[in-house]
Amino acid sequence: MERGLKNILVLSFGFLLLFTAYGGLQTLQSSLYSEEGLGVAALSTLYGGMLLSSVFLPPILIKKLGCKWTIVIAMCCYVTFTLGNFYASWYTLIPTSILLGLGAAPLWSAQGTYLTIMGNTHAEKRGKVGRDVVSQYFGIFFLIYQSSGVFGNLISSLVFGQTPAQGSGFLAILLTAVFLEPVKDAQQKSEGEKQASPFWSTLLSTVKLFRDKRLCLLVLLPLYSGFQQAFLAGDYTRSYITCALGIQFVGYVMICFSAVNALCSVLYGKLAQYTGRTALFALGATIHLSCIIGLLLWKPHPRQLPLFFVFPGLWGAADAVWQTQNNALFGVLFEKNKEAAFASYRLWEALGFVIAFGYSMFLCVSVKLYVLLGVLSLAMAAYGTVEYLGSKKVARQLTEEQTKPAEEGVTQTKT
Repeated sequence: MERGLKNILVLSFGFLLLFTAYGGLQTLQSSLYSEEGLGVAALSTLYGGMLLSSVFLPPILIKKLGCKWTIVIAMCCYVTFTLGNFYASWYTLIPTSILLGLGAAPLWSAQGTYLTIMGNTHAEKRGKVGRDVVSQYFGIFFLIYQSSGVFGNLISSLVFGQTPAQGSGFLAILLTAVFLEPVKDAQQKSEGEKQASPFWSTLLSTVKLFRDKRLCLLVLLPLYSGFQQAFLAGDYTRSYITCALGIQFVGYVMICFSAVNALCSVLYGKLAQYTGRTALFALGATIHLSCIIGLLLWKPHPRQLPLFFVFPGLWGAADAVWQTQNNALFGVLFEKNKEAAFASYRLWEALGFVIAFGYSMFLCVSVKLYVLLGVLSLAMAAYGTVEYLGSKKVARQLTEEQTKPAEEGVTQTKT
């Protein structure tokens, strides 16, 4: 097995083990600890910590520790949260939720940076296009990672209220620490790290990256990703599944979502090199647009059982686009500032979750669907603008390359 694929599989299975335990806990948090709002408070502090860490921690940790050890340390934050659930109280869950939130952004930023570096390195060695290999690696990762939703929800559904085995978190740390190879950015190698960036410059690199107009436009993609995930996990399961079928069906519906998401992730990762990412973004937008319209018109009834699974299946097919192609897009467009770009991605995705969960108790479902529709439309318009500007830049560079030899020939003729 080639070195790059081996490391991708190690990283993917590490996340699978980690989130099989954590995913089940997160899903049941508000149900298991409903007294005095402990579960909701834990989730709120978790996302608050994630927003804070997204701004400052990922670039500095990845630069100082490297991707591998940033991932290992962040995994430890997740395990402390699972340990806190053994003796759930305000004194255990709130501190561990904050710690988990602080570790979440570095974990996902290091994961995105690692996959991007491995993809570009493999592409350079094999003479392939970097963005195609990066997209393929993200597809493989999300195939395995999304399987955690299948296993976690299956355990929670078969024995409602029981969370997956906590030991899988420790296995994730052990697997990653022992078998994942450290990577060095080829760009940093070529530059020789001539001058190390000042501490404060690295610390604020996420904020400084917003000087790039492309990032200002593209932040709507992770923002929408947070919105749509929060809608499915919170509003669809509560307003459609629980009301019509009962809470015992929630886990099975989420299994359908995760299974389709996993399969489509690896499919899109491979298809991207043939269709291009624009076609996949159009596919994802079309599927979600159809689902939103369908949910606005649908009046759920227990006798329509297949439909309750069709919508999350389609939702998972579209979410696979956002997870694989959004990450690949940020890694390719901001290759020189990968750490800050992925930190920004997690910042806006977490913000989408926070906003969606914040208004979930005040707005009716139809209004939330219209909000989704509006954010999706804006995100696609912004993405289209970035692609258009990028194509114009490439066309201009090609024109300059073609005219330069002609100008040189005229000069030689005159001489």
